[in-house]
Amino acid sequence: MHVIYYTCFNLFFLFYQNQLTMSLTTTQQEEINAQITQLETQKTGEMFSDMDIMDQIHNLKMKRDGVRPADSQIECIGCGS
Repeated sequence: MHVIYYTCFNLFFLFYQNQLTMSLTTTQQEEINAQITQLETQKTGEMFSDMDIMDQIHNLKMKRDGVRPADSQIECIGCGS
């Protein structure tokens, strides 16, 4: 029983993740990649001063990859947060 539930959950999660990723057009993904590249050039090498930049980069990557950002209202299927 647990194996069937786990398999169904994994299939649903993969489908849901594909739907999020597929909702971005190629142009939108390229824009996000350009923003990430631009932010990468702003990093100074100082961990504490770069924290905000790294957070922005992380959120953009999660948006690009179809993963829920921390400030999103959509619930995360994987962790339930």
